[in-house]
Amino acid sequence: MHTILLLTISNIFMTFAWYGHLKYKESPLWIAILASWGIAFVEYCFQVPANRIGHYDFTAAQLKTIQEVITLIVFCVFSVVYLKEELKWNYVVGFAMMIGAVFVVFKEW
Repeated sequence: MHTILLLTISNIFMTFAWYGHLKYKESPLWIAILASWGIAFVEYCFQVPANRIGHYDFTAAQLKTIQEVITLIVFCVFSVVYLKEELKWNYVVGFAMMIGAVFVVFKEW
């Protein structure tokens, strides 16, 4: 559970680092880059421990899969709440297909 919590926190920071500046397009690009790097540093402070702790219970591929699902969930909330963008049905269907990959990765074949 620590891994999921840490990955969620790290993804919130990384989503702001990657997409938060889109709300401030009038700011110079170099400021967006520096701000994103600063936010990404904080993200790494959660991501690295999450993967280190999680690797005791999960494979690296499973950790990456968990991280991607969390990223999709965080991004959906972020884009609707922060960027005020519509979450269209085809986005939801596409994301659901990606989440379907979780079954394939975690299934013992």
